[in-house]
Amino acid sequence: MSDQKQSNNPPKQFDDDSVGFVESRRVQLFNREEPLELECGATLNEVTVEYETYGALNQNRDNGVLVCHALSGDAHAAGWLSAEDKKPGWWDNMIGPGKALDTEKYFVICSNILGGCKGTTGPSSINPETEKPYGMDFPVITIHDMVVCQEKLIQQLGIEKLLAVVGGSMGGMQTLEWAVSFPHRVRAVIPVATTYRTSPQSIAFDEVGRQAIFNDPNWNGGDYYGQQPPERGLAIARMVGHITYLSDQSMHEKFGRNLRLREEYGYDFGQEFQVESYLHHQGTSFTKRFDANTYLYITKAMDYFDLTIGFPSLKESMRRADCKFLLIAFSSDWLFPPYQMKKMANALRYNGIDVTYVEIESDYGHDAFLLEAEKMTRMLSAFLGYLYSEPDGGNHQATI
Repeated sequence: MSDQKQSNNPPKQFDDDSVGFVESRRVQLFNREEPLELECGATLNEVTVEYETYGALNQNRDNGVLVCHALSGDAHAAGWLSAEDKKPGWWDNMIGPGKALDTEKYFVICSNILGGCKGTTGPSSINPETEKPYGMDFPVITIHDMVVCQEKLIQQLGIEKLLAVVGGSMGGMQTLEWAVSFPHRVRAVIPVATTYRTSPQSIAFDEVGRQAIFNDPNWNGGDYYGQQPPERGLAIARMVGHITYLSDQSMHEKFGRNLRLREEYGYDFGQEFQVESYLHHQGTSFTKRFDANTYLYITKAMDYFDLTIGFPSLKESMRRADCKFLLIAFSSDWLFPPYQMKKMANALRYNGIDVTYVEIESDYGHDAFLLEAEKMTRMLSAFLGYLYSEPDGGNHQATI
């Protein structure tokens, strides 16, 4: 059931811990007879999801690990799609033989989220009612809606219960949604560098990014497909967002106040500082691979995320969970600070739920979940190894 391509003469030489060449697949999960009902009250009559798998499903079909991606991610989490690829999937340092998500043990799945622009139905997809891209006619979506699609995909793959769901940032929000919406469909969740509800500060940064897109003259109310897209607005949104992924210390170490291509100030408004050039590069490169409307919808979904809605407290909300938790936070993450994860750990302990909380010392800021591969591998390997070897139903903390 693996998506790995076999080749007698591969043009690339792979390390022993690489999954090698992979391919993406698409499956239609909802249709007119069985539409997707969204939290906002709207429905989608056709929903296609793109996904990749790595490793093999075992005979008991109980070694499935779902990976949930962050805002700018997609289904391509590991390996190489072609010999022309300049780099592998976005979490390749964590997925493969002998890695944290060991594909010799686990059947690893990653799908592009609902609302995405990498193969899953989103605002850039064709609306079957108009035969034109949805644009802003696409209904508002939530993290819960994304997880409903993932759960449907897991059904399609013939998996009754996942071993674990793991994800960082917005991916971590999805893991938490799994815990409360489908508690009996997963044995453990591993939220990384995330929060149980988006803070006012995070919402504020998201709104600045959205306004940059709205005010780009090429946005055209979201109806820009087939024309010049709002690249300038999307680039600025990415620049703003990227600042929140770093830390003060990492920016000092990476850039300092170093100038670019000169030794003295030019006293002008060019990109004199290296950090300026870096942000412009990040913004421009992002516009080549991402859809502006998708950015609007996904950031809004993150802003709506709040597990306490409908409950008097977080403690009451987390009573719905019926699985093990490994919570991983990073000391320098100021987008989703560790105190938010600690509060969630306390709420879980209050309800007698098996939870392990780990705070990793790192200067990388929020991006640490992508960069601290060695430390993350130690945590995940121990936790998943214990879970994999333990019969379903045990309730003992792993030693990490």
